[in-house]
Amino acid sequence: MRATLSLLGILIALGVAYYIYKGQLTEGPAGGSPVQHIDAVAVRSELLSIAQAERRYLASHGNYATIDQLQQEGSITSGSSRGYNYEAEVDDGQHFKITATPSDPSKSGWPTLSIDETMQVSQR
Repeated sequence: MRATLSLLGILIALGVAYYIYKGQLTEGPAGGSPVQHIDAVAVRSELLSIAQAERRYLASHGNYATIDQLQQEGSITSGSSRGYNYEAEVDDGQHFKITATPSDPSKSGWPTLSIDETMQVSQR
C-alpha cells in the first residue's frame, strides 16, 4: 500500500512538472512564443546594425540616409528580414527613425520595433 501511494505521488509530481514545462515551451515571457522572441531579438539586432550604418553614413555624407541609399552604398544588404520590413524616416537629414513592421501574414499581432538616432530600440 505504501509503495502504491509513493508511486502515485511520484506520478502526480511528474504530471505537474510536465504541465509547467509544457507551458514554458509553448509560451515564453510576456505571452509570446519562443519563435516570436527569437525573431524579435534578431530584428532588434538588425535595427542596431542599420542604425550603425546610419551613423557611418552621417559621418561620411553629413546627413542620414534612406534604406535604399544604405543598400546602394552597400552598408546594408536587405530591407527585410525574418518576415519584417524595414523603413527609414529621415527628418531633414539630421534625425532618423527605422521601423521594423511584421510583413508575414502569420506574424500579425507581433510587435513593431523601431530605433532612432539615440540608438534606443522601442516596441509597440
